[in-house]
Parts: sequence; C-alpha cells; structure tokens
Amino acid sequence: MGITKTQIFDRQQNELAQFFKILGHPARIAILQYISKQDVCICNDLVEEIGLAQATISQHLKELKSIGLLKGEIEGKSMCYCIDIDRWNALQENLNLFFNTTKKNCC
Repeated sequence: MGITKTQIFDRQQNELAQFFKILGHPARIAILQYISKQDVCICNDLVEEIGLAQATISQHLKELKSIGLLKGEIEGKSMCYCIDIDRWNALQENLNLFFNTTKKNCC
C-alpha cells in the first residue's frame, strides 16, 4: 500500500480530511456533544455518561485533543476538558465554506 500524498492537496482539504477522520467515530461525537453542554468536564463524568471504559474514553479524548477541538487542564488527579471555541469556530467556518461552495446539481 502506498503513502498518501497529502502534499498534492491544499491546507483546507487536508485539514477537513483530518477532522472527518477523527470525527468519524460515534463515541467522539457523543463526547463532543456532552462536553459542549458543560462548562468543563472531568473524564470520570464521561465514563458514566458515555458508558465506555476509562481507557477507551481517554484514547478518544486524546484523538479529539490532537486536532485541537479540546483543551484540558489538570485539576488534582483529574483532567478537565472543554471545547476550544476558537478551533470549534474555525472548523465550522471550514465546513460552511466546503458545503456552501459545492454546487447542488444532480445527474
């Protein structure tokens, strides 16, 4: 299997592809939906809310954090997460650009 040639695509195409890849798991969507309704979120809340194991939740949080959608702070022995509003808004702008510039024609 060959290497993907991301360099032949522009920054926006690569960024959207990375977002879609990370957001392509329903657990990550559920995590984002839950966190977006909170001021902050402690990981243990997510275990109870989502119903997945702590290690699984942590892995999903790591992936969401890797694309900048989450910010986290250590409070005692817990990690608190919240949505990075600047990054969230940038993603929304990119998605709007993508969908609003696509012709809505049909064959």
